[in-house]
Amino acid sequence: MSKSAVFTMKLEQDLRDEFIAAAQAEHRPASQVARELMREYITRQRDEREYQAFLAGKVGAARASLRAGHGIANDDVETEFARRRAAGQ
Repeated sequence: MSKSAVFTMKLEQDLRDEFIAAAQAEHRPASQVARELMREYITRQRDEREYQAFLAGKVGAARASLRAGHGIANDDVETEFARRRAAGQ
């Protein structure tokens, strides 16, 4: 992949120094480590957005199911699981 863009940022001197030292300790250029961190951040954000969309879909489906009358009342669930616990299941 071509590396033609330049990214400039301001940060604390001690953070920069520690980052450079950590990269050097692994014999890796700081820019390579920064690119890796950016890719990991992008992946985490994408995964989080996908999970939130999945979760919203599941909640929406559950709410639609309840509106359609397919739900079980909480008291009925509590009674059933109390029975199961008493029976040792």
